Amino acid sequence: MLIRLYEENPNEKVLEQVVDVLRKGGIIIYPTDTVYGLGCDITNHKAIEKIAKLRGIKPDKANFSFICHDLSHIADFIKPIDNPTFRVLKKALPGPFTFIFNANGHVPKLLSSKKKTVGIRVPDNNIARQIVKMLGNPILSTSIRDEDEILEYTTDPELIHEKYEDKVDLVIDGGYGDNQASTVIDCTSGDFEIIREGKGVLEDYL
Repeated sequence: MLIRLYEENPNEKVLEQVVDVLRKGGIIIYPTDTVYGLGCDITNHKAIEKIAKLRGIKPDKANFSFICHDLSHIADFIKPIDNPTFRVLKKALPGPFTFIFNANGHVPKLLSSKKKTVGIRVPDNNIARQIVKMLGNPILSTSIRDEDEILEYTTDPELIHEKYEDKVDLVIDGGYGDNQASTVIDCTSGDFEIIREGKGVLEDYL
């Protein structure tokens, strides 16, 4: 199913429909401030396993990240961070970054890799954040990748729907996506180590 949501003012009834799908263990494709994401409720183990299968990876080996609503939401899943790190997060988020932190005990065991880390995103996209806010839990996030080597990410939600309609429960058309993924930054050692250059420019916030 393909549904339309507008970022400026997402329709509450449609948001409720999306959240209902997630609560029932459904998988959705949704817009972010970078590329379209494939996601589910992080508390639903079967849904996580379905996404891992779709991506051809084991859940505990996967580098899935969480979409959170805001900074206070992040604190529920990570070990305490120092003030300088918090200040950078406050400036950079919402934004096109994935920050990797040491995970605390609230991260589902299915997702805890041997490294015990978790990737956290607060995208600058009102649709994604409103879904998470209404759901009350983060949603798991992994990018919709394209097999085409030239087009690494599909940006057209209608084409995404054509490709995935028999694999997921819902595709949200939030307009054209970006074709550049988030910048991934490892914060587990107390420093900011860029793992993948993407849309976000960390230097702007240091």
